[in-house]
Parts: sequence; C-alpha cells; structure tokens
Amino acid sequence: MHRAALIMSLVLGLSGCVSQSLFPTSGPLEETQLSGKGEAKVLIVDISGLLLSSRPTGVIDRLLDRPSLPTRFKEELTKAADDPDVKAVVLRINSPGGTVTASDILHHEVLVFKKKRPIPIIASIMDLGTSGGYYVAVAGDRIVAHPSSITGSIGVIMVSLNAAGLLEKVGIEAIAVTSGPNKDMGSPFRAMTEEERAIFQSVIDSLYDRFLQAVQEGRPRLSKEEVKRLADGRIYSAAQAKQLGLVDEIGYLDDAIELAKREAGLADARVVMYHRSSGYHPNIYSQWPRGETGWPVLKLDPVSLTTLLGGGSPAFMYLWLP
Repeated sequence: MHRAALIMSLVLGLSGCVSQSLFPTSGPLEETQLSGKGEAKVLIVDISGLLLSSRPTGVIDRLLDRPSLPTRFKEELTKAADDPDVKAVVLRINSPGGTVTASDILHHEVLVFKKKRPIPIIASIMDLGTSGGYYVAVAGDRIVAHPSSITGSIGVIMVSLNAAGLLEKVGIEAIAVTSGPNKDMGSPFRAMTEEERAIFQSVIDSLYDRFLQAVQEGRPRLSKEEVKRLADGRIYSAAQAKQLGLVDEIGYLDDAIELAKREAGLADARVVMYHRSSGYHPNIYSQWPRGETGWPVLKLDPVSLTTLLGGGSPAFMYLWLP
C-alpha cells in the first residue's frame, strides 16, 4: 500500500498535477550550532573538492538548485560579516585546487572579509590543501595542517588535448577559418606549435607570479627567494610544510578551533556552521568530505577533468594534477 502511494505521488509530481516539488529548493542560509556555549561564535566555512566558478551540474545539484562555490562562499562570509557575535572564522579546506579564477575569487573574498571584520581567520587543511587550496589558505591569518595533510604544489598547470591522431585514424579532418595564425591556438584538433607554446608559457608565468605574490603576502616570514624556491610544484607533508614555514601548526580541526578562540581572546564560544534547509550537521566534521556536488571529489575523475577542460579548451589551473 505504501509503495503504491509513493508511486502515485511520483507520477502526479512528474505529470505536473501537484504544484509542490518533490525536492527542496535552495533557501536562505541557516545557522546550526555544533558545540560550545556562550554568545560568541566561531564559524566553520567548508571549502572542499575542486574549486570551480561554475555551478555544479549533477542531476541532484540542479534539482536542489545548488549555487556555485564562489556564490555560496561569499554568501556565508557576508552573513558572518553582518553578525557581531561571529568572533573568528575557521576555513576547513580539503581541496587539490581548481581553476585560477575560482581560487583567486575565494582568496579575494577572504581578504575583503578581513577588511570588514578584522577577526582571526584560521585555515585548517585536512586531507589536501594543494595549489588553489593552499592559495586560499594563505589568505588566512594562521594555517593549521592535519598531521596527515598534503599541501604545497604551488604553481600553475595548463592541460590541453590533442586528438589529431585519433581524428586521422577515423578519417575526420577539422578545418578552422581564423582571422590570425594564433586565433585557434590550443585547438585539440592539431598539435601545438612552438610559438603557441611560448604564448601559453607567458600567460602561465604571469599567473605563477600572482601565486607567488599571494604566498609571500600571506607568509611574510618567508622571503621572496624562499617562496620561489619552495614553489616548484612539489607537494609537502604537514611536517615538511611546518619546517619550511608554509604552515604554522600541525593539529586537528579541534586544534584549529581552539587556536581561533585564543586568537580572538575567547574562553568560551559556540562553534557554528551555515547550511541550507534539509542539511544535517551533527558535529564539526559535518558535510565532510563532500564538495559542492554533495559527493566526495578528492581526486580528478574523467568527468571532473572534462569539466575543467571545458569541452577541449585549455584551462589554466592552480591544481595538483598527478
């Protein structure tokens, strides 16, 4: 009987006879207390998965009308800026990085927030805080790395496809009519020329300099020469990163929260997160390790790689891409 009623509800919903959606739509942010007591709050902001500017495209994401990561991130920081009880923020990071622009937006929004609310911001790196993930972390005041964290991979990568050999095998020829010799540079339908490679390299060098500047500003104890020496793209363990000055402390998320409280001069504080309706947040690891799609995205699967490449176009990324 229950199964028949469920099937009937689904049929009516899909046929349009019922106006109420079977899936909850995105609503305003709500606050959930995870632990602690008192009026003061320490806010946890989650940054996990690939850092992309586009909205998540999964079926469930579209049904739930989930916003892009930069949209959600800015919304949470704006809400926190308007709440005088928020005395510190912990950025809970678990990301291999992502596109240059998405990483830069998140970094920028942290800096904007710090101007509005000069309160402690602690970056807590979990499994991964590499490349774009680290780029966001250096915008905070202090960085705490989980004992088993992997960080570093400071640099830029551009990935492009060359399907010319495959097309030749199946007898397909791509023809591009352009206004100039470099208009179709990076095309997946032919090999890259040396001139095109040099042009791409010049762009990558510019974006790399921007990364170095962000690290130097966020890690003022490191000289420009030290930052460049460390920024050859390699990854570091938490212990190595601390020894080199890339992170401040090694500890768990609880330790990052306690550091945030100490930096804010708080003896007691409520630890809170923002979420949308229907979310379940029992403790400080809530929504962990889920990305904007709601599913774990700690490695690049073929679908994710296709998304980053934008259907074959070259993509500039602050990303650890082993």
